[in-house]
Amino acid sequence: MFSIKKASFLVLATCLVALATFNNSCGVYSFADVSIPDSIKSIRINFIENRAPYVNPQLSPTLTDRVKQKIINQTRLTQTNNDNAHYDVKGYISDYSVSTTGVSQNRGVMNRLTVAVHITLTNQLAGTPPQEFDVSRSFEFSASRSLQSAESELMEEMVRNLTDDIFNRIFSNW
Repeated sequence: MFSIKKASFLVLATCLVALATFNNSCGVYSFADVSIPDSIKSIRINFIENRAPYVNPQLSPTLTDRVKQKIINQTRLTQTNNDNAHYDVKGYISDYSVSTTGVSQNRGVMNRLTVAVHITLTNQLAGTPPQEFDVSRSFEFSASRSLQSAESELMEEMVRNLTDDIFNRIFSNW
């Protein structure tokens, strides 16, 4: 009887360890290895303008604020508005468009909202050309819903995903 309890305990313990390992390795990607040279102490994050043909008035200010918050909370850098910041981050929303992705019986059933942001990172201490990159995400929603309804539901996810992508490209070169 003791060996059955011991065997059951070992199976349970093994399952718990496997579950904990699986749970930690899937889902949200997070990067603990933020790569910032020791000489870099300050950062200026400029307002992320909206230059897309369609303008969601909430996206630019919300995205700018979240990028600032994430950088300040997850790096040792000091935010400044001075022209002499070591890192200078500029950006603009370059695409905000909707397309039909799913069709059934000649009717659209799914739409895709695509949002793209162009970022320019200047290392003012290095004297090298600025690094430029684009991040883009797509978000699916039912074609039976209005764009405004989908935007309000998807806003948090859009901002979170774009913020993470911008942060990872700046600091993890990912």
